Amino acid sequence: MWVSGHWKDYELLDCSGGEKLERWGRYILRRPDPQAIWQTPRDRDWDRADAVYRRSESGGGRWTKSDVPDSWQIREGNLTFNIKLMNFKHTGIFPEQAANWAFIDDAVRHAGRNIRVLNLFAYTGAATLAAAAAGASVCHVDAAKGMVAWAKENAAASGLSEKPVRWIVDDCRKFVEKEIRRGKTYDAIIMDPPSYGRGPTGEVWKLEDSLWDFLQLCAGVLSEKPLFVLISSYTTGLSPSVLTYLTETVFSSRWGGKSDSQELGLPVTKSGLILPCGAACRWLA
Repeated sequence: MWVSGHWKDYELLDCSGGEKLERWGRYILRRPDPQAIWQTPRDRDWDRADAVYRRSESGGGRWTKSDVPDSWQIREGNLTFNIKLMNFKHTGIFPEQAANWAFIDDAVRHAGRNIRVLNLFAYTGAATLAAAAAGASVCHVDAAKGMVAWAKENAAASGLSEKPVRWIVDDCRKFVEKEIRRGKTYDAIIMDPPSYGRGPTGEVWKLEDSLWDFLQLCAGVLSEKPLFVLISSYTTGLSPSVLTYLTETVFSSRWGGKSDSQELGLPVTKSGLILPCGAACRWLA
């Protein structure tokens, strides 16, 4: 398991009964987590959360908060992120991804050449910033205009606004198809695809059904000398070994290299255990 255990501004305090208790900077948040199915005792800190996300029986949910601002900042290494309480329990950052940001930083810094990175389903830009800070030129693609704007805010907060980043609002599949027609290539691809979604004209994306074809498509924009492909998955039925099989079949069969897939995890302060938070696959050429 790849564990993101070096945070100073984030801490997973406890998890139990389908919820987790987290510290984001100076604020304590309480929100659902489907992995925390155990029923361990809870201390008084659970009742002192600054904001609590409650699911609705009709779907979705909402935050109940005391004195939490609309936005505040946390840092991880040399990166700064703007945190906001969003619908569907999100905050704009997945802290378990810090292990992957460290991987990106190391791979780019030690490549010995200029690296072009394509970040797909790029969300609020944490992986984009990790690559740009390490010296890569990055193409950041997300279908949600608001998420791309948020990513730009994070770049400014991290002092990276002048780095060579292209900010693209587009459907990821359609953008890759256009880049193939243009003859554009990238040395590294990062993707964090959703489990389920719909494209701008109603196309259905279901990770189990769509990922294989999408990886084959993405192989068409990899350069002749690729560096890595990094895939994250939060679909519980998709094991790390499945991600390895996909990347070995699509990428290793053409370029060689090796895949390593593991769960991502966060250490729990109260119990000392590790909460699993999805999986990731790193293919290195």
